[in-house]
Amino acid sequence: MPRRPQDLLHLLTRAERLSVRRVQSVLEEFECSVEAWRVLDLLSDGQGHNMTALADHAFLPAPTLTKLIDQLVDQNLVFRRIDPTDRRRILAHLTPRGVQHWQLLAREVRSDWAELEPLLAGEDGPRLETLLDQLAGALDSRVTTGREERPVGRAR
Repeated sequence: MPRRPQDLLHLLTRAERLSVRRVQSVLEEFECSVEAWRVLDLLSDGQGHNMTALADHAFLPAPTLTKLIDQLVDQNLVFRRIDPTDRRRILAHLTPRGVQHWQLLAREVRSDWAELEPLLAGEDGPRLETLLDQLAGALDSRVTTGREERPVGRAR
């Protein structure tokens, strides 16, 4: 018998909150929020990203992202540049210090999650990732809020 939507929502919410809580406990030592970590993670690919992509990846509204990017710039972890292909847009990049900081954070988070490796590395790990990605894709097509439809942020 298929699960009721509220049962699945409860399981997903519980897993997400426990995951965030666990990551946050690691990041607190470095005075880093989960949202900042998500921004640094996306920027770690070295390609530079616009504010919309960063807001979607960090699950933040634009004004909150702007404040976060300002803080990361003040910490010399991120810098902004005009997009060479569209001079109206700004791209954010990691500074060399930002790359080092992200590498440290990534190492610490991976280390903390190492005990989950048997669960996530077995055949169930890739299957879980595929199923969650498929569910997110199906849900992400459009979320209706009142009369307004808006896209929902996607994980990378």
